[in-house]
Amino acid sequence: MLAEIPKGEQCTYRLEQRFRYTYATPVRALRHRLLVVPRSMHGDQCRIDWGLTISGSPAQVSVSSDEFDNHVIDVRAARVSGCIEFDVWAVVVRGGSEADPNRSSVSETDGQYLEPTLLTQADGFLRGIADQLSATSIDDLDFAEKACAWTHRAMRYQFDVTSVHTTAADALAGGLGVCQDFSHIMLALCRAGGIPARYVSGHLLGEGGSHAWVEALITDRIGSRTAVAFDPTHDRPAGNNYLTVAVGRDYTDVAPTSGWFEGNCPGLLSTTKRLVPVTLGELTINPPRRHAGSC
Repeated sequence: MLAEIPKGEQCTYRLEQRFRYTYATPVRALRHRLLVVPRSMHGDQCRIDWGLTISGSPAQVSVSSDEFDNHVIDVRAARVSGCIEFDVWAVVVRGGSEADPNRSSVSETDGQYLEPTLLTQADGFLRGIADQLSATSIDDLDFAEKACAWTHRAMRYQFDVTSVHTTAADALAGGLGVCQDFSHIMLALCRAGGIPARYVSGHLLGEGGSHAWVEALITDRIGSRTAVAFDPTHDRPAGNNYLTVAVGRDYTDVAPTSGWFEGNCPGLLSTTKRLVPVTLGELTINPPRRHAGSC
């Protein structure tokens, strides 16, 4: 059963993540990008603190924002002998109002979220489905709701049958995939139907791994725009038990970890994650763990 947080109830989350890259032989000139800390603000979500500990190798860290206002951490290490490990924590508050937790106002221009990408390009079949949904929808919000439900019915969740390079059309043709594929298919439908939509990466309370969903950017009759969050994997609105980390046009924009190095062997990645609701009192007594070990 997926955890639910009642509407209007404020919740504080503590997110702890560990990413370890192990190398069989030393590597040089490592450059790594981490997109794993939640955005400073997103709808009713507010990040109030975060931290990073790196072990295994001396490293330089810089923090910036990308074109989507995501929190980007860049790491440089001249040499990594055996492994490098990133321990990241963040504290985020969600909710506290009677507004729908899956809706938030937006100010971004629509163009970047309306154009298809390599991963969300609609083929003839998807364009046909978009046309059918348009013909039976009373407005853009109705279309997005139907696109979410259609995607959920068309796909079955299964690991290890797609990759981060699988397109929406290819995933749909196979009928199997993970949340990333469900999201790409819904994005393809929305964009083919003329509705700007963005890919959201984050976490869902009660699930072990990271998660992905979609925000459709809906314009009302007076021109105000609202981001409405849908989870096509579960066919439901994405409420305040969802924790947004980053947004973009597709998975490529929000990959949690990416980078390169000079060496003769690939890196082996292992990850752990812990997301729990806490009280501010608990944070005072038990602050987020900072890993003090070494590789």
